[in-house]
Amino acid sequence: VLSTPFAQVGYSSKTIECKESRIGKQPIAVPSNVTIALEGQDLKVKGPLGELALTYPREVELTKEESGFLRVKKTVETRRANQMHGLFRTLTDNMVVGVSKGFEKKLILVGVGYRATVDGKELVLNLGFSHPVKMQIPDSLKVKVEENTRITVSGYDKSEIGQFAATVRKWRPPEPYKGKGVKYSDEIVRRKEGKAGKKK
Repeated sequence: VLSTPFAQVGYSSKTIECKESRIGKQPIAVPSNVTIALEGQDLKVKGPLGELALTYPREVELTKEESGFLRVKKTVETRRANQMHGLFRTLTDNMVVGVSKGFEKKLILVGVGYRATVDGKELVLNLGFSHPVKMQIPDSLKVKVEENTRITVSGYDKSEIGQFAATVRKWRPPEPYKGKGVKYSDEIVRRKEGKAGKKK
């Protein structure tokens, strides 16, 4: 019986280190008009514009330094902890900026007959449908309409502002041929060339 030697396959046990998030390790400045209340993994931020709360996962923790800065740190070295590190640092910073300065999102209506008005706590949109679209404005948001085609959504909760603006845009997203629809003020709509006529 012939025995053929097999080539040995070598395995190297190398520890994979998670790189620290560049965003996550940045400190968060707290203005003098903002109050921070931290209990375990629960954070409450109160400012002149409103109050927000956030619960941190067990992979990260929030600490307050003697200098007054907030810092988000990882409690374990895992891939998920690395993902949560940058995310919750950004969420915390958005809360502090939101209750002190606020955020806003601007939308523009493009199209013949497209217009918007604010009726009490409702945003009324005319977007070429057989009926006007009525949207209830959340209590924490302010909606202002200028020139019937420019909508400004403002408030202290950045995620709620973004969600409301996205819902407005969803009714009539900008189409690529004539650019008609509801678009963000800083949005660039990639245009397409229409069908060319028959060449004789």
